Order: sequence, then structure tokens, then C-alpha cells
Amino acid sequence: MSEKMSAETNAINWFEIPVTDISRAIKFYESIFEINMEESEMSGMKYAMFPFDPMKGKIAGGLAQSPMHTPGSTGSIVYLNANPDLQNVLDRIEKAGGKMTMPKTSIGQNGFMAFFTDTEGNTIALHSNS
Repeated sequence: MSEKMSAETNAINWFEIPVTDISRAIKFYESIFEINMEESEMSGMKYAMFPFDPMKGKIAGGLAQSPMHTPGSTGSIVYLNANPDLQNVLDRIEKAGGKMTMPKTSIGQNGFMAFFTDTEGNTIALHSNS
């Protein structure tokens, strides 16, 4: 018998953004979000975590460099949290070496979204409430 996902369960548990140059990718994401990422290595994979608090049940993830991780502009789209206003993050993307591919766009009562390409060639989305 399978268990159903409860309403309190996140649909996403974890995310990894594939990179070929972990140092360049860390610099890019730290610049656009004005954060510090924690680096580690495990089982031959270089990793950098986005800040998170596991005690609050928030989704976690990071940058991953390994032979199994290939950056690209197609496939799954990760929407990163850019609250309170994603324009603040958008204003830093090109200065940090990324490229805007869709400007801040209203999605009605669900807030705003935008797309960009990071320094590794991944298409990434942003979401904010305003």
C-alpha cells in the first residue's frame, strides 16, 4: 500500500543545479542573492549549499559538480525564491555574468516570475510575491 503525499508535504524535497566550475557558480549565486554558500565534497562530488534551516522544514539544495551533473538550458526548471521583490535579484544578474532571458512578469495573484541563464548555462527561474 502506498502512502499519499499530505497537504503539509513539499512537492520538492531537494534540488541540485549542475555546474562545471563550482567556484565560478558560487561567486555568481553569492553575488546575485547576496548570500554565503557552504562548500563541501562528498563521494567525488563538489557541492555548495544555499542557506537553509532544516528545523523549519524548508526545501534545501545547492550547486553540484560531478560527472553526473551536466548544466544545460533545457529540462526541469528550478524556481528560486527572490522575495520580497525579484527585481532586486534581476538587477544583479548581468553584472555577475548571467543573462536575462525573461524579464519580471506578472503571474496574477501568484506574484511574479522571471528567467535567466546562469554562468554555467542553466536556465533558472525566480519567483517573488511582489
